[in-house]
Amino acid sequence: MTMGDRQPVDRPIVRAEGIRHAYGRTEVLKGIDFQVEAGEVVCMIGPSGSGKSTLLRCVNHLERISSGRLWVDGHLVGYRQKGTRLYELSDKDICRRRADVGMVFQQFNLFPHMTVLENLIEAPCRVRREPKNAVMERAHDLLRQVGLADKHGAYPAQLSGGQQQRVAIARALSMRPKLMLFDEPTSALDPELVGDVLDVMRALARSGMTMIVVTHEIGFARDVADRVMFLDDGRIVETGPADQVISHPQHARTQAFLAAVR
Repeated sequence: MTMGDRQPVDRPIVRAEGIRHAYGRTEVLKGIDFQVEAGEVVCMIGPSGSGKSTLLRCVNHLERISSGRLWVDGHLVGYRQKGTRLYELSDKDICRRRADVGMVFQQFNLFPHMTVLENLIEAPCRVRREPKNAVMERAHDLLRQVGLADKHGAYPAQLSGGQQQRVAIARALSMRPKLMLFDEPTSALDPELVGDVLDVMRALARSGMTMIVVTHEIGFARDVADRVMFLDDGRIVETGPADQVISHPQHARTQAFLAAVR
């Protein structure tokens, strides 16, 4: 590891400088700067197509940035630096770094041929090479925490959407991540199932987990986030404490968006 790959010990968990990303000639992120401190909950809100999900995926190197620098836990995301040049990491090194970041998607992405318990223990056993007995004990504890202790032997198709999403959260937590990313985790759920998932996320926030959440649940963002970022057209238009941005937005674009979603 070269010096250029690391930040000081008192670094934030996430730090982005001048992040740009394009699909072909269409620029989706247009110079994003932000950071997330340890234990902080940051919610990203904004209209569809504003770049929220793309930015979140860049944090986990599921999308490659076109320019700028992005660090997670002091490591450059997806690259190593030698002098002034960046070199992309191998797939093996990318997966190793990604193991410290949990991600929950709109769709649940559970393995359909595995039981709930098997879904939870697969990655810790295979990626982290942890002892199976210890992993299973942790998995059962996580299922209790998300209210699904009795579903360990069920298959995903036997669960409701809300239950599957709670399993997806538990699966991500089974890797003991330093950071959790949520990409509109309730958008695919029936309205009556949203509350249980948000309750699990609220409990996770109270536990001190560092979280970045892309969401259209404005009430959740106001209640749980330490900070809210409003994105529009690939830029951070406004950022600040949750109550300030949501209840007293300063930018006209933020005001218009919040008036529309309310």
